[in-house]
Amino acid sequence: MEIRLAQLDDKKAILSIIKNVVIDMSSQGINQWDQTYPNEEVVTEDILDREVYVASEDTVIKGVVTLNEYQDEEYETIPWKYNGDKILVIHRLCVDPKFQGAGIATKLLNFAEQFGKENNYSAIRLDSFTENKGACRLYEKHGYERRGFVTFRKGDFISFEKKL
Repeated sequence: MEIRLAQLDDKKAILSIIKNVVIDMSSQGINQWDQTYPNEEVVTEDILDREVYVASEDTVIKGVVTLNEYQDEEYETIPWKYNGDKILVIHRLCVDPKFQGAGIATKLLNFAEQFGKENNYSAIRLDSFTENKGACRLYEKHGYERRGFVTFRKGDFISFEKKL
């Protein structure tokens, strides 16, 4: 498994994974993502900003994560524990449903943490849809602490944080 910076040539595969994830989550009653978000414009911008990383094996992209410092204004209401100079934020971490259960999300999380340490971030933050129990368990299993709730278009999200 290789984790590398995404290129524009990867956009079609990334959008396909997102579409598959939307279908899979919807089938489980998790209405977190849809055709509105995340969309092609968001993915293209992330790639052009050099913030998207893909997990691939034998040229097949199996998972995706976006890493940057962008925090939605809703994050201002959260009582964060770590308020260092540099905070890394995880966005849109997902694994193609046909490859889920193989530890790819864990590899992407480990990559994000290593990236954060190598680039002198003091902590990582992210949010996860409250109805996405599997994702919430994943983050807690890896030492992310619940810090509060934010509300976006689709409902309530748990904010998580981990010191690096």
